[in-house]
Amino acid sequence: MSDLAISIQQNIFVQFLKLTKPRVNALIVFTAMIGMMLAYPVGIAWDLPLMLTATIGIALVAGAAAAFNCLVEQQIDKKMARTRARPTVAGSILTWQILVLAGIVGGAGLLTLHQFVNPLTMWLTLGTFVGYAVIYTVILKPATPQNIVIGGASGAMPPILGWAAVMNTVSPESMLLFLIIFAWTPPHFWALALYRKKEYAQAGLPMLPVTHGNEFTQLHLLLYTFIMVACTLLPVAMKMAGMIYLLAVLALDGYFIYLAVKLFRKYSDALAKKTFAYSILYLSLLFAALLVDHYAPLVLR
Repeated sequence: MSDLAISIQQNIFVQFLKLTKPRVNALIVFTAMIGMMLAYPVGIAWDLPLMLTATIGIALVAGAAAAFNCLVEQQIDKKMARTRARPTVAGSILTWQILVLAGIVGGAGLLTLHQFVNPLTMWLTLGTFVGYAVIYTVILKPATPQNIVIGGASGAMPPILGWAAVMNTVSPESMLLFLIIFAWTPPHFWALALYRKKEYAQAGLPMLPVTHGNEFTQLHLLLYTFIMVACTLLPVAMKMAGMIYLLAVLALDGYFIYLAVKLFRKYSDALAKKTFAYSILYLSLLFAALLVDHYAPLVLR
């Protein structure tokens, strides 16, 4: 094989990697891993090979779903500043190449989960793929301003996938982790939609600020923030978490409410950007606090 052919193949793989949205999927994989770690009772050793295999399988399927999302939204991405540099828009990778690579990567992920983890996790992950790549991307996103609310279910699945990987079941605790992310999704994405309103309008997407205006969206962002806060306190009420988590989540929730109230009272793009950025940090720190709280008894012995 010539050096030119090798260079072209390598370039295609690099372009495909960009379509898998590595930074976004890092949060997906992180919450799935936390789900795995929380599933083990304190004092029970982790099955590290199983956890590694499950993480790889989930990451592969998530990457394939992201690539399919980019392919479907190719025309929309052309009209938005934050996405117009994607390889699908630039034409640096062809449609058939994306489909083949997404099929191989996603298939490898599902096969890994089925053969080396358990069939339940594989089916749940496949359902998550369909929920995100088809139900959300193809059906909901261009059809309703409630796309984020309804479609958020697929984005909230990773902790359930992680829990199922090690326990081969869907427990109330994993459903609670799902609920937290599900409630977090609207204020997270509406903050983005507020300062990207013109781009979404130009792309023809019925995001809430486009269809109902900024003030309506700011109010709903605030209301959903309160719903999210209530959900984040449920682990303490269910005795799934203790004082370490409670103190951490009160601080995290307090600042989120502060930003949401400030955004509701006086809007600015800068504040919306700040709220969006904080929402990502917020979810990461919240799940980290759950993990620290869960294993604190081992440290304090």
